[in-house]
Amino acid sequence: MNDSSTGRSTETTRRRLLAGAGGLGLVGLAGCLGGRDGPVPAPTVTSDRIDDWRRIDESASTVFEQSYGPVTVRARERTLVYEYVDVAEALAETFDTAGSPVVFFATRIDLRPAVDQLPAGVGRGRLMEEVETAAVDAFRAQLRNSGIEDVEIVDEGTTTVRSGHTATAWRLAGAFALAGEFPLPDGSTGPVDETVETESRLGVWHDGTDVIVAGGAYPTNPLIEVVDEALPDLVDAETAVTELAGEDAAAALATDPAAFDEDVSQLLISVE
Repeated sequence: MNDSSTGRSTETTRRRLLAGAGGLGLVGLAGCLGGRDGPVPAPTVTSDRIDDWRRIDESASTVFEQSYGPVTVRARERTLVYEYVDVAEALAETFDTAGSPVVFFATRIDLRPAVDQLPAGVGRGRLMEEVETAAVDAFRAQLRNSGIEDVEIVDEGTTTVRSGHTATAWRLAGAFALAGEFPLPDGSTGPVDETVETESRLGVWHDGTDVIVAGGAYPTNPLIEVVDEALPDLVDAETAVTELAGEDAAAALATDPAAFDEDVSQLLISVE
C-alpha cells in the first residue's frame, strides 16, 4: 500500500445528532486508567479537511483485557465518528434516510501498563499484534453500524503519518445498501434498493504514548450512477435529484470517489 431545504432533512439530521449524543454518556464510564486520571482523551483530527465532515457519535469502551504472564494489559478506547456532510444531507433529502457510505473514524487506545513499562518478556510487537487485530475487528463493527457490510481486507502494508510514526495500513472492500423511495416527476415514487460497493482505509500506529486508529469508507462509484440504475429508464437521476433537492445535492451524489479517497487518506494520517 502506497503512502499516499427540506424539513425532513432537518429532522434526519436531528435524529442523527441525538443518536450520537447517546454515545457521549459512555465516556464518563471510562474511569481512571493507571497513571492517567479520568477518561481516555479524545483523538484529534488535525487536517482542515475535517471541516467538511460532521461528528455524529462518540463512544468509549474496553477493547480487550489480556494477561501476559504476571501482567494484565487493559486497552481502553475513545472513538469519534464523522460523516461527510454534503453526501449525508443529499441522501437524507432525496431518500429521507439516515446513514451514509462516506464515513470516518478516529480512535485513541490507552494501554495500561504502558508499552514501555511491560516486563522484558512481553514484547511490544506481540502486544501490537493484539491491538491491531482488535482494531480491525472494531473497525468492521463501526462500518456495520454505518450500514457497510461484507467488509473484507484486500491489501495490507505500511504508511507514514504526519507525526512521523509508521502505521500498519489496510485497504478493505465492503457494500452499503442504498434503499428508500425516490419521488418521481409524475408525483409517484419509485423504490431504490441498490448495493453500493465501498472501499475503506484503516491505519494503526503507536505514537509513543497511545495507539491511534483511524480510517474511513467511501463508494467506489459516484452515488448518482447507482441512483440512475435504480430509476426508470426515462428518468435521469441527476435531473431528478436537482429538481427534488437542488444542485448541491446532485453535485454531492456525483462526486468522484477519488475525492473521497483523498479526503480519507489525508484525514487518516493527520490524527493525533
